[in-house]
Amino acid sequence: MRRWKVSAVLVLGLVTTISAPAHAAADRHHPAPAAFPATIRLPDGFRPEGIATGPGPFAYFSSMADGSIYRADLRTGRGAIFTRGPGTPSLGMKIDSHGRLFVAGGTGGDARVVDVRTGRVLASYRLATGPAFVNDVILTQGAAWFTDSTNPVLYKLPLRDGRLPGAAVRIPLTGDLVYGAGFNANGITPTPDGRGLIVVQSNTGGLFRVDWSGATRRVNLHGESLPEGDGLLLRGRTLFAVQNRLNAVAVLRLNAAGTEGRVVRRVGDLRFDVPATVAAFGSRLYLPNARFDTPATSETWYNAVAIPDPERRP
Repeated sequence: MRRWKVSAVLVLGLVTTISAPAHAAADRHHPAPAAFPATIRLPDGFRPEGIATGPGPFAYFSSMADGSIYRADLRTGRGAIFTRGPGTPSLGMKIDSHGRLFVAGGTGGDARVVDVRTGRVLASYRLATGPAFVNDVILTQGAAWFTDSTNPVLYKLPLRDGRLPGAAVRIPLTGDLVYGAGFNANGITPTPDGRGLIVVQSNTGGLFRVDWSGATRRVNLHGESLPEGDGLLLRGRTLFAVQNRLNAVAVLRLNAAGTEGRVVRRVGDLRFDVPATVAAFGSRLYLPNARFDTPATSETWYNAVAIPDPERRP
């Protein structure tokens, strides 16, 4: 979610444009997405950033404006504010098997857990007491893990037997991931083998493997990098990495340990307008357009777009 500009030449060089979403058959668990709208209009002034999908054909979008969560029916594109925010941003989100939505609180330095059935806030956590940018969250190994783009730490919420904890654990980051000016650790996901975490650093384009202890090691991308790296989505050994101001999604192949990977392609769409994060449903990827380069007013329009899953296209 960095805010410096990238030249148009670089953007055009990196993105292989998909001019319109192709119709693709859904898998056997979901209705055919060809019947679903390819663009979802979000409220004016909403400033979307995070997205989470499920359970069922629903997507949840977070607001950087006031932290509200908007729920949309992917079958129709229609939706409404699901739960009002605290007045500070909501960013990355993930839903667990108990129907709980974990929300990163950005400059609020906090996190909260919301019941997706009722919209009720189940728990709130103060993660940082000073300047912070709690950016993204992933659920793995019996815990929720949050990145902070300002402070070189991860915040861990242990979920023993699924129970929400009383407080978060602060885990300092050490090793290859060194913080500098701008946005640092951003998107986060498990390694393919589930034995660690992967984090992208927005300001350097570096990708890092993180042990549970917080020790980091640069992922060998064989000369590639992920500048403007934002949301991450892992499926098997395939990693989708949103490069927001490049209006692109990088598709990488990782080894099981997440210590090595290769960028195999980049995909984009003419409708991209600085997408921030990505989630999957059926044979599509859904991305909210954060429009970071557009002045944010109460009348600024926002949307999310669906593209064919690059790994499931016929």
